[in-house]
Amino acid sequence: MDEMNDSALLRYSRHILLPQIDIAGQERLSAARALVVGAGGLGSPVTLYLASAGVGQITVADDDRVELSNLQRQIVHDMASLGGYKAESAAQRMRAMNPEIHVDALVKRLDHDALCQLLSVHDVVLDCSDNFATRHAINRAAVACRVPLVSGAAVRFDGQLAVFDSRQPESPCYHCLFPDEGTATDGPCATFGVLAPLVGVIGSLQAVEAIKLLVGLMPALGYLTLYDALQGSFRQIRVPRDPLCPVCGEPHA
Repeated sequence: MDEMNDSALLRYSRHILLPQIDIAGQERLSAARALVVGAGGLGSPVTLYLASAGVGQITVADDDRVELSNLQRQIVHDMASLGGYKAESAAQRMRAMNPEIHVDALVKRLDHDALCQLLSVHDVVLDCSDNFATRHAINRAAVACRVPLVSGAAVRFDGQLAVFDSRQPESPCYHCLFPDEGTATDGPCATFGVLAPLVGVIGSLQAVEAIKLLVGLMPALGYLTLYDALQGSFRQIRVPRDPLCPVCGEPHA
């Protein structure tokens, strides 16, 4: 890789000052490829922070259009974005923030084959979707392609964060934590509401964990982090790998 120019050294100087990142870590970010699924509440801070941090190639996938009700929390969009596709709106904002990176906007809903094709050329996937079906599809593809997954969720005043990495033998997957069998249901913002800054908190934490992964720092593997915005409290729950998991269990490893 070419040496960083003066502009990049200045832009990323606060990262470079961190001994855990330094120039070598910033160069790893510049060479990294991240897939972000969802450009809504969680995807807004994720895309903005990955772009500002200098992740070299970012793909944003979302087939929804921007509506007025989105602007309460989806800060990557604005009034000029109304009616446009979220992926394209987010990509435009990211390019304006950091023209040194490459951003691709995918206006489509990704099935398993499309996810696997994308993950084969990305280093990390961030699940910023809002439904269990998509989350499980992303998880299955991440396990199959052995690509780390940073998962986030937020509804009402409650947020969740988890990191999964099928390259690590002790790491659970999303299915170990939330099986797709049984009576679990989605809690979409349109039904239950959501505190606007809550998605900012969880999305920012997703960006933190993704950047840690990309620079070679240890992410918060094996834990479910819960944030209660009403109480202003965090807690972590240890999540073991399920050896009988139909997605990442021993017969499928």
